[in-house]
Amino acid sequence: MTEAREPALLWGTDSIAGERQRDQTTGLMPSQMLREAVALGREINSQQPIGDAQIQPASIDLRLGEVAYRVRASFLPGARASVHDKLDQLAMHRIDLTQGAVLEKDCVYIVPLLEHLALRKRTSALANPKSSIGRLDVFARVITDYGTEFDRVRDGYKGPLYAEISPRSFSILVRSGSSLVQLRIRRGSPVFGDTALKRLHEEVGLVEAPEGTAPARVAIRDGLAFTVDVAGEGKRGIVGYKARRHTDLIDVDRIRHYDPRDFWEPVYAHHDADAAGASKVGGIVLDPHDFYILASREAVVVPPDHAAEMLPYHTFVGEFRVHFAGFFDPGFGTSETGGSGSRAVLEVRSHEVPFLIEHGQIVGRLVYERLIARPDKLYGHAIGSSYQSQGLALSKHFKDFPPG
Repeated sequence: MTEAREPALLWGTDSIAGERQRDQTTGLMPSQMLREAVALGREINSQQPIGDAQIQPASIDLRLGEVAYRVRASFLPGARASVHDKLDQLAMHRIDLTQGAVLEKDCVYIVPLLEHLALRKRTSALANPKSSIGRLDVFARVITDYGTEFDRVRDGYKGPLYAEISPRSFSILVRSGSSLVQLRIRRGSPVFGDTALKRLHEEVGLVEAPEGTAPARVAIRDGLAFTVDVAGEGKRGIVGYKARRHTDLIDVDRIRHYDPRDFWEPVYAHHDADAAGASKVGGIVLDPHDFYILASREAVVVPPDHAAEMLPYHTFVGEFRVHFAGFFDPGFGTSETGGSGSRAVLEVRSHEVPFLIEHGQIVGRLVYERLIARPDKLYGHAIGSSYQSQGLALSKHFKDFPPG
């Protein structure tokens, strides 16, 4: 018996180079396919109706359920245990989220999610924190019953989803229905190697050097390299923000509500003189006890028929981790969606020791993946995306940082 197939989509998509291409049979599911899966209750279902606002260009926002479990240690269930088997061993107490509750920093919580999966054969899923959650320094990742990896849902998985949540810098207020993580669904095992990435970069220009600077030679090896900006604008420009250590909590569902000065300290560029007396940009030293928001030097572009992920950590770029929420939707940074000049915001922590990070230093790599088809909605101003056209930016929970 042959496996039943999805109804074929009858429309094609124009590539950036202007060539008509057929829809792919493998890749990430675009918004219209996610919406169809929800409508049919087939692969994605929920205890409560899934709203259209949860459907993003290449992902779906997942919502917290009604309870959270404070646990004494992070864990993976492993191939022989369910998440509840582990909760029986590690749970300290149960917290009701229906009226809202505080998740305290430096603690670990497991929260059953409202959404469940019933993936078909040759279909898997990938999860990551939402951008706004990563910028709050909240470590949020998805686990499954009998799972052996974080944020990876195995081929054909059928069952519940859980979020492991550990606030690092700020305690947070959440409630049932709050969305901290998002999920992408992948058909098959598409291969998108460096050769395809080089070709796409030649067509599109996936990273663009800052205006007024000479374009650097792009490094492509296991992804597309990008660098950090610690020069800023002017001789004493702000190049980042450092989280304060003793603050109030943050309600994750409040938008543009908080005064950033209560939670963040500006980080300024350092300029030194070379042997000839000319000014040169110095670096900044990352303290291993602190969390920083920085920005890439380059603008990032994600074509409408692709998505991109920032590799969170590579030992060959230094002893620090960049980006907890490293996913870029189709259309990010493209001129057609109002995003020309969008830079990647970097969530940075040093590991164990202080580390000097310098202007133009490679700090991470972007990997790109094709979608099955061009989505019917793209990241950008038209759908109210928070970070299109961004430079250095805090999460959407904060008002603008006052000048001066």
